[in-house]
Amino acid sequence: MSSLIINIICVYLASVGFGLIVNLPHKALNAAGLDGVLGWLVYYVLMQTTGEIGSANFFGGLVIGLCSIVLARMKKMPAILFDVPGLVPLVPGGQAYNAIKNFAMGNYTEAFNYLAQVVWIAGAIALGFIVAELCLKIDVKIRRVTRAKRISKR
Repeated sequence: MSSLIINIICVYLASVGFGLIVNLPHKALNAAGLDGVLGWLVYYVLMQTTGEIGSANFFGGLVIGLCSIVLARMKKMPAILFDVPGLVPLVPGGQAYNAIKNFAMGNYTEAFNYLAQVVWIAGAIALGFIVAELCLKIDVKIRRVTRAKRISKR
């Protein structure tokens, strides 16, 4: 349990630290850190239960995207400010490093296996973001229709 708490603290600090590196407004840093933690927790729970890296990254990306939309509305800031730092804990840096290392060492089969993992993970995260944006568009459309119905009933 204590290792989970340490991981959560490290994920929060990584998200906030990346937010500082990319000059995120200071009033958005805490929210970006929490966004990263929530996405990583979903990823962690799914990896522990299912062990499927693609679905874990998809749902982690989806949660980050949805939380970013909510935080953007609450803070009246663009959602991308929360997306990018929240994404940092899910980035497949270890697999990318191993792919490049194996390419340099001439282990092409191993390198392509790692490269396939990188593409799979990045695609799953991107798909999660796309689904989150689709949910936003559906929400806006439903609000518009219900608002139009209320106005026409007057």
